Amino acid sequence: MRPEFIQASDLLRQDTPEAFSEAIGLLQNAVYSFSLKMCGHREDAEDTAQDVLFRSLKHLPKLKEPAGLAAWLYTVTRNRCHRLRGNVHESRSFKSSLQELMPEEAELKMLLLDSAASPEDSVLTAERHDLLHQAVLHIPSRLRIVLVLHDMEELSTEEVARILNLQEGSVRVRLHRARLFLRKEMFLALRPALSGRSSEMGKKSEIKDRSARKPKDCRELFASLSEYLDGRVSPNTARMIEAHVEQCPACVVFLRDLRAAIKRCQSLEVKCEPAVTLRLRALMTTEYLRAIKSPSLKTT
Repeated sequence: MRPEFIQASDLLRQDTPEAFSEAIGLLQNAVYSFSLKMCGHREDAEDTAQDVLFRSLKHLPKLKEPAGLAAWLYTVTRNRCHRLRGNVHESRSFKSSLQELMPEEAELKMLLLDSAASPEDSVLTAERHDLLHQAVLHIPSRLRIVLVLHDMEELSTEEVARILNLQEGSVRVRLHRARLFLRKEMFLALRPALSGRSSEMGKKSEIKDRSARKPKDCRELFASLSEYLDGRVSPNTARMIEAHVEQCPACVVFLRDLRAAIKRCQSLEVKCEPAVTLRLRALMTTEYLRAIKSPSLKTT
């Protein structure tokens, strides 16, 4: 969970205008960041943050615990973003098979050659930050929200399941599929650069085509790598995966590429412009003071 929710919860319990103003500043950044990852447009994210916080004013004094505060705001923000943008990024079917998200032989070969030329790291440059944000937006929304809540907003599987009214097993399945979508989108975005480096390396490389082939056991492994990376497989399964990976260059680079995509995702942060933050914080504080003076708006 974001530390902002813990800090804001402590401030709200103080029940003073000064503490409320500071709490609103923290919550605004959290709501704005989440809505921008879901909506995709800064103007929409600003409008959503303002609308959600205005609607939440009378509920905030009742939300004493960070988990309840986070769940409330994420739910309201999700609903608002869905109404606002609809299925604007739903260019792919939610029911795409896992096989469609697996790398083809040519892709694996390119990754193999590129790993020999220059191992990928998880550092986000400004350009890759934008590419990653766009890749996230192209994930079907029912998968994207799980990825955003779990990998970006740092919620547990249990918390995500509660917010989305899903079984925890369904959350894990959607998270894995969302991560595979993200890895695929990032590969497509970075392919021109990878292709250039790989073509140079390919002239010198001794790597054979058979290293990039995908036998049945590789495909089955790919389908469970996300669970393995999160430490959610049995020790016996983990040993089997590790034994296979040690003998399979294609699985090594795919595992590395998936891990890098997840790390980039976890490091993606988008913040509200300082001027917008100050303006909205002042509006919210004024509205809060008006509310606590009005008997009809007071909460118990």
